Amino acid sequence: MQTDCTEEQLGFQGMGRRQVVAQFNAGRVSSDAGGLLLLREVSERTGLLRQFAACFTDHRDPRLIEHTVEELVGQRVLALACGYEDLNDHDIVRDDALLAVAAGKRDATGAQRRRARDRGHALAGKSTLNRLERTKADATAATRYAKIVYDGAAIEEFFVTAFLAAHPTPPAEIVLDLDATDDPLHGQQEGRFFHGYYRAYCYLPLYIFCGDFLLAATLRRADGDGAAGAVEEVERLVMQIRAQWPTVRIIVRGDSGFARDALLSWCEAHAVDYVVGVARNARLEAAIADETAQAQAQHAATGQAARVYKDFTYQTRETWTQARRVVGKAEYLPGKANPRFVVTSLPATQWAAAALYEELYCARGDMENRIKEQQLGLFADRTSSATMRANQLRLWLSSVAYVLVETVRRVGLAGTELARAQVSTLRARLFKLAGLVRVSVRRITVALSSVFPFQRLFAHAWANLQRALPLRC
Repeated sequence: MQTDCTEEQLGFQGMGRRQVVAQFNAGRVSSDAGGLLLLREVSERTGLLRQFAACFTDHRDPRLIEHTVEELVGQRVLALACGYEDLNDHDIVRDDALLAVAAGKRDATGAQRRRARDRGHALAGKSTLNRLERTKADATAATRYAKIVYDGAAIEEFFVTAFLAAHPTPPAEIVLDLDATDDPLHGQQEGRFFHGYYRAYCYLPLYIFCGDFLLAATLRRADGDGAAGAVEEVERLVMQIRAQWPTVRIIVRGDSGFARDALLSWCEAHAVDYVVGVARNARLEAAIADETAQAQAQHAATGQAARVYKDFTYQTRETWTQARRVVGKAEYLPGKANPRFVVTSLPATQWAAAALYEELYCARGDMENRIKEQQLGLFADRTSSATMRANQLRLWLSSVAYVLVETVRRVGLAGTELARAQVSTLRARLFKLAGLVRVSVRRITVALSSVFPFQRLFAHAWANLQRALPLRC
């Protein structure tokens, strides 16, 4: 049986004649003061949580509401950023006054709640948050319980809008990275399917990033092609980006799972360049046979891995509608050949074969770190709800948390040793900072730990955010 330690005194090994005891009775001390203060600064200065909340329609009776949509989504997103992935966690963290402040609660201690049993609990519990996630698309004011409906198209647009707003000056060129990953399922969720490659029941979400910026996170069943929906997603992103940046050059980048004629042809028809991996086959390997022999000879002479590149035109026998430029990497490693291929619309006059592969295509590997942050650091794989609609919202909630944390990292931590740190590192080093919260009529004060080892780094991040992010109405 799990021990309830909330009021019990815990005894530890003594220090000489003195006892060492502990008790959960310090009052309103937040264990996440560092993260909540910095994330709130980002949210208030950019309006990100307000914009996200605007993607929901609230059919509840305004006279009976104690938690607004903005407060609900803010609570959920901020808790994910601080490491609380389960709804059950909120029956405890709902009493964190600083989380309440960060989520926009005026009554940070819950002292003014209507019902006596709710007083002292400023934020929503797990049941209320669960109804937020499980609201059906056709819910109305007549629906009995779940009445807050999200607009999927508006949420998709939100991520691109945040990306555009983060660039006061339009860049000359951007690269859109596409990738899919597995999201293992352990229940009977809607849309579950056994994927032979991953050897598990899973979803197959599609992610699109531009550098560190998350532009799309689409939940998909795992019983289709890995590139399913890629054309529609790229078209949506390109149209929205070009509406504000009409002259920007766009390059689509992805692994061999996206070397589909539909995607390549769409890019060619809409002046979007691409560099995409191509799965090796006997015809492609035969096309670089001489280069492979050269690489093998170089390896034999030096004992080191050797690479020789070849530029050629290639067309599949059935699936591609036209011939395209392909760059082949004939690589020989100790004991084996390791051929690789990419197809591209970029001309050789702009990108020579070696540079195209090594500098442009291989750079897509960093996107995998961003996906790991989403899946592992921000719990985007916690898709344990019954329906795909609810699980898609969970994926988007984690994605909004990523946008907030990425802004802290990109803006607040620019020029510091944590400028490229992953979410888990930021949480351990900077977010998990104890703070004693005092709420009065005129002020909310947070007494931070005097022995926090990263005080200067925290103050530097705070100053950067205030300087770089002007307040928005």
